[in-house]
Amino acid sequence: MKKSIFSLSTLLIFLYVLSCTDHLQPFPEPQSFSTETIVRGLKSPVGLTLDDHNNIWVTEAGTGNNNNDGSVSMITPSGSKTTFVTGLASITKEGSTEGIGHILFHKGKLYFLHGANGILYTADIASFKAGDAPIKLTDIPSQDIGTFARSLALTNPLNANTFDLTFGPDDHLYIVDSGSNAIIKRDKSNGTLSLFAHFPDVAAGVETVPTGIVYDGSKFLLSSLTGFPFAPDAAKIFQVDNLGNVSTYQSKFTTLTGITLSVNNKPIVIQHGVFGQMGFGAKTGRVLDENGKTLLGDISRPTDIIRAGDTTYLLLSYQDGTISKLSY
Repeated sequence: MKKSIFSLSTLLIFLYVLSCTDHLQPFPEPQSFSTETIVRGLKSPVGLTLDDHNNIWVTEAGTGNNNNDGSVSMITPSGSKTTFVTGLASITKEGSTEGIGHILFHKGKLYFLHGANGILYTADIASFKAGDAPIKLTDIPSQDIGTFARSLALTNPLNANTFDLTFGPDDHLYIVDSGSNAIIKRDKSNGTLSLFAHFPDVAAGVETVPTGIVYDGSKFLLSSLTGFPFAPDAAKIFQVDNLGNVSTYQSKFTTLTGITLSVNNKPIVIQHGVFGQMGFGAKTGRVLDENGKTLLGDISRPTDIIRAGDTTYLLLSYQDGTISKLSY
């Protein structure tokens, strides 16, 4: 009897240790992705986020015809699309439709940016459901970020383009302004704005143009587009510590427009495309790991990527107007 009890105890201890050890093992990083298009027909989409019911929220820049058809929509897991709000300015600049920026779901609220107007919108979506009529843009609380960014006089001529956002230490909001090459901190208690970090030019006369931002629990990681002429290998992944100090995380990338974190907190970035005499080349977009390895190629001008599970991601194509599910 004593031997049996000892054997059972030993077995239980062994299984416990094994389970703990297995849990501590790093999850495999993606080596390549398979892809499936799950949403079509979007009008120049820029950013996407997931809420706690697995609904996809997406920003669409619209047609660019100055008819205020920029919008935010909700797409259910079954594929039903409902417009949440429209009436956002949609303009054409240098051949691209611009206006609305990225979007973020956080603790029951939806935060989205309009880069052309420099506005942050904060919407309570708790009661919104599929099939509801769009709400009025004027009913959504907003804050002017662009005027503050221009007041910093970080560029000549003055410029602002509020583009992406994330929550960081102590639940403050951190906003990437691609036009002023800066991160703006918004205090959680009173909405006060302050300059958190500034990115120097990558070369004489060539701006950094930060795009995507994530926080891994200890530091911020950012993707960068770089300014014209969008030279190959000129873009970087930057890291910014909790005091706002900027340094290079990894270099030799090309026109990065978004970043997300793997389940192990490793950055995964998207290359918008290779720029040439006729603009961005067809199907020159890519999904890359932190070392620059291609995980998925032949993409049309991607603008956002988010992780949707341990081994799944959602990818947005600005040019094709699609959302694709990536798996490995």
